Amino acid sequence: MSSIHVKDLSIKFRIYHDRWPSIKDYFVNFFKRKEHAVFSDFWAVKNVSLDIKAGDRVGIIGHNGAGKSTLLKALCRIYESSEGHVSVTGRIIPLLEIGAGFHPEFTGKENIYLNGAIFGYSKQQLKSIEEEVVAFAEVEEFIDTAVKYYSTGMYMRLAFSLATAMQPDILVLDEVFAGGDAAFLERARPRMQALIDRASIMVMVSHDHALVESLCNRVIWMDHGQLIADGHPSEIIKQYLARQRIKHD
Repeated sequence: MSSIHVKDLSIKFRIYHDRWPSIKDYFVNFFKRKEHAVFSDFWAVKNVSLDIKAGDRVGIIGHNGAGKSTLLKALCRIYESSEGHVSVTGRIIPLLEIGAGFHPEFTGKENIYLNGAIFGYSKQQLKSIEEEVVAFAEVEEFIDTAVKYYSTGMYMRLAFSLATAMQPDILVLDEVFAGGDAAFLERARPRMQALIDRASIMVMVSHDHALVESLCNRVIWMDHGQLIADGHPSEIIKQYLARQRIKHD
């Protein structure tokens, strides 16, 4: 059964303050201790613990820089923990930066098989969905063309079509409906809903609170890398918006 267990998760990034040194500066400072540190540590996620079980539809809300996307990437093993741990049971399909795994020199068809292999699908499984993926993306004429020649819209349609044709145990979404061609988004929404319905677990980040409330049975509020509240969508969103109003008054 699918599940996610996060225990005392912290993720630290190092921020460098000096400009890139010249070769001369590099060798001078290599043998000489600098009086002042040239970097500082930033905790994007700090001491987060949570459990997500089969059937959960979890929305993560918070201001820009709250640690929402960093947490999602930790669940997908894109970021490793600095402290604590993440345990995931089930196949994850991440829709984070759609098309990020595409190789620009490969054709659309080659990228279908490359990305599918990354997600753990066999060649036979990918062959069974190839025709439908290409048709939904409306790139039939260009499927044997290198994707570096695709327009942004074509690139995104193919990536979205491929990702949503797969069968996840755990679906992870980050602002999937932000921007994009209006006509394609109209076709994409029912497809996305069907994908969510098929998944055992769904975890999403979105600034569209109405969308979060409509899709989720649980909402997590993050602020400055910490988990502030976890509960019913309408209640947590109400608390978050009230805090935002106080900050701006």
